[in-house]
Amino acid sequence: MDFAKLAQQVIEGYKITDEEALAILECPDIDILKVLDASYQIRHHYFGNKVKLNMIINTKSGLCPENCGYCSQSIVSKAPVEKYPMMKQEEIMAGADRAAALNVGTYCIVASGRGPVNREIDIVVDSVKAIKEKHQDMTICACLGILKPEQAERLKEAGVDRYNHNINTSARNHANITTSHTYDDRVQTVERAKAAGISPCSGVIVGMKETKQDVIDMARSLHALDADSIPVNFLNAIDGTPLEGTHELNPRYCLKVLALFRFINPTKEIRVSGGREVNLGSLQPFSLYPANSIFLGDYLTTDGQPGDEDKKILEDLGFEIDMAPLHEHTCN
Repeated sequence: MDFAKLAQQVIEGYKITDEEALAILECPDIDILKVLDASYQIRHHYFGNKVKLNMIINTKSGLCPENCGYCSQSIVSKAPVEKYPMMKQEEIMAGADRAAALNVGTYCIVASGRGPVNREIDIVVDSVKAIKEKHQDMTICACLGILKPEQAERLKEAGVDRYNHNINTSARNHANITTSHTYDDRVQTVERAKAAGISPCSGVIVGMKETKQDVIDMARSLHALDADSIPVNFLNAIDGTPLEGTHELNPRYCLKVLALFRFINPTKEIRVSGGREVNLGSLQPFSLYPANSIFLGDYLTTDGQPGDEDKKILEDLGFEIDMAPLHEHTCN
């Protein structure tokens, strides 16, 4: 397959077929540079060599009643994670200050649980207002679980720019990962954020015993949802979780997955996310040819690599940090 020709067609508005998508995922390793070069053509057309930096603060850890098989914070997990209730405003604000000092453009306020109670929404609302007063151009993303419409509206009024709620896997594979909520519950929360005027962020976790067709369906579902930001996580199987011992990925396949997501969602922010250090290893720099966004620092309950190492990768690639506020991005 001529991947470069296919990339040019995508730039011109073509939507790839499932057969072409499968060819990307199954391309021989000897052709992987051709796939990456083609995905980079698309990425560069819309985003140049700019990279968005994101940072997470885990404002509430553990204590979650859901049974998600990948998560160390779920009720079925035996992983020894720190457990604490919702942080105070001062702690959330301090995290934003750290993010600003590192030139991080998007600050992600994350809390475990099925969904937020109103007291937790109050804390987030007050925190976001304070952050916006001090860091006006910082993009604030909230990730608090399943939202009620009125909660989404309150977050929007407070200044939340983006809301993350991942679909995680395909509709077909969802019941194999969790049964305490449905795939449609997740889609509904993304739609409620959109209805409130908040930019939707939704992504996936690859490596949870899904098929290649599932991966294609996941990328297409996010296109249908019109998610502005798409975090692509690669399973870091944590001991004590139901998916403990699951190791299906290799670095080359992970790069092909990122390329596929770029081909199917050409104009969107593709973020190489959790598990990249474990699953991509020494090939991490190549991930930024299809992707244009990364997390800096640690994740929710797992460690990331030092931020200086990530910035050295950007410097060595000749890429630059994108500090533009969310409203200045016009790719849709």
